[in-house]
Amino acid sequence: MTENDFEKFREGLAGIYGFYDKEINTFVLDIWWNALKIYDLPAIIQAFNRHVINTESGKWLPKPADIIRMLRGSTQDSAMSAWAKVDKGVRHKGTYVDVVFDDPLIHRVLHDMGGWIALGQKNEDEWPFVAREFENRYRGFKERSELPDYPKILTGIANAHNAAKGHKLQPCVMIGNEDECKRVINGGTDKPLIGFKQVGEASADLKLVFDGSKEPKKA
Repeated sequence: MTENDFEKFREGLAGIYGFYDKEINTFVLDIWWNALKIYDLPAIIQAFNRHVINTESGKWLPKPADIIRMLRGSTQDSAMSAWAKVDKGVRHKGTYVDVVFDDPLIHRVLHDMGGWIALGQKNEDEWPFVAREFENRYRGFKERSELPDYPKILTGIANAHNAAKGHKLQPCVMIGNEDECKRVINGGTDKPLIGFKQVGEASADLKLVFDGSKEPKKA
């Protein structure tokens, strides 16, 4: 959420408290805001709605932990849905062509995993591990409050070759909703991006430094 969402969030939370015959004060409101502000407001509203109609937990006023648990479940669903698009894209379009997905986080995650071309070099035995890494990275970005920078287009083999040789580039293939794909292109960047390492990778590098083995690897 952003500061512009605060008033709508406050009104909605007051409505939830009123539904359970409770009143909310400033202190409690601040706790709720700080706990949930990293999530999108529509997802928060959906989580509250799911809590209210739950035949067991819906009997009681939710705590922030209850809503966060639902929201994290939602990010898992989003990550799985995003991976399904990627998997279908690789199998049906291939990594020879440039592609644009209708979800900017897919672009950022695949960039940090080595790019579209590298993805196509994975074999079927590696595929389940690639899926797990993608979903973990996707959830990490999804739970942040801001959209990260991302490449506007995922470059395929053909245009990587064409660019190196100075040849004309081929048009990209859009995967998903075409209007959303256009928004992804408009919001993306052509500038080099620094990838984010996963916790395990970063911890291994830190251990090497503290052991005096070597300098940390560059991201």
